[in-house]
Amino acid sequence: MALVAHFSRLADIAALGHRWQALEARADASFFLGWTWTASWLESYRPDVTLLAVTDRQGQDIALALMGHRMVPRLLGPAATLSLNQSGDPVSDRPFIEYNGLLAAAGQEGEATRAALAAAATRRDWRVLRLSGIAPGSALLKLAARRKVRRDVSPVYQVDLEAVRAADGDYLALLSANTRSQIRRAMKDHGGGLPAIHRATSDDILPWLEEMRALNSGRHQDNAWEDEGFRRFVAAIAARGVPTGEVDLLRFTDAGGTVGLLLNFLHREAALNYQSAFAAPRSAKDKPGLLCHAAAVADYAGRGFALYSLLAGKDRYKQSLATREESLEWWAIERFSPRLEAEALLRRLFRRPASA
Repeated sequence: MALVAHFSRLADIAALGHRWQALEARADASFFLGWTWTASWLESYRPDVTLLAVTDRQGQDIALALMGHRMVPRLLGPAATLSLNQSGDPVSDRPFIEYNGLLAAAGQEGEATRAALAAAATRRDWRVLRLSGIAPGSALLKLAARRKVRRDVSPVYQVDLEAVRAADGDYLALLSANTRSQIRRAMKDHGGGLPAIHRATSDDILPWLEEMRALNSGRHQDNAWEDEGFRRFVAAIAARGVPTGEVDLLRFTDAGGTVGLLLNFLHREAALNYQSAFAAPRSAKDKPGLLCHAAAVADYAGRGFALYSLLAGKDRYKQSLATREESLEWWAIERFSPRLEAEALLRRLFRRPASA
């Protein structure tokens, strides 16, 4: 099948939504490529992006993606950069996309990717193509280039819920002795068991998100919850996803009050933990975060889900809770440029990592 890829200005989000959702129904794609994520990002940040569409001879969409074009700072000065499903602006890219790629019709991903890469190769207005949060070995890396630099790789720690059910629901038995001991010690500070779970309705979204913001206040050096755009994005994605069952906003409580909250995406038998907020520990050995995740694991295992993912991140607690892992990668595909050549030489001389 001959496919054609072309770029166009993004004018009408509502019209794009009809196209995106029609293709999503024919695709086997991640939550981060679905319309709930995409629409929430577009409406919350209004990023400067163009539409990349791959169509067949009849004009039917075979693949869609958004492309940002921006001068992005580099070691020796800014470089014209294309960003897949991102804008290139750190502010509007704060939601941090994972499992990135093209939204493509199932069974036609390979053809669509080749057509998209060919279209990108004809553009002369970029020096760097930024691919964030893609799977290792992605076909997107086949684009011919002067240099391909893996800027970062992150583990994605996960809990195999089939294994939890096989252990008769005893999730703690699958963890290390140290993690098991920490959770059991913490349970003593919370009445001897795991906290109760409450699921948000549409009326709960705004007050519960405000509680998440308050619990996260002052706890992180780079706190996304202090950013108005990010709070708007989280509210938008919860407003879209809670009524449809694509988003779980959970509040965990016991006799002492709130223990924590989790914002999870539900997609293809997997629960993906995207955001969290926890109350202050009640003792030196209290671990409210571990308790909330353990309670969520038990809940999703009981509901028949296959996987609980903590998404990308190198945090120690994620590793402690996991029973399996995979990884995601961040790449920069570079064309020839005297400035980029000089930068690459300097990095080799001083052994400076590409992520610096």
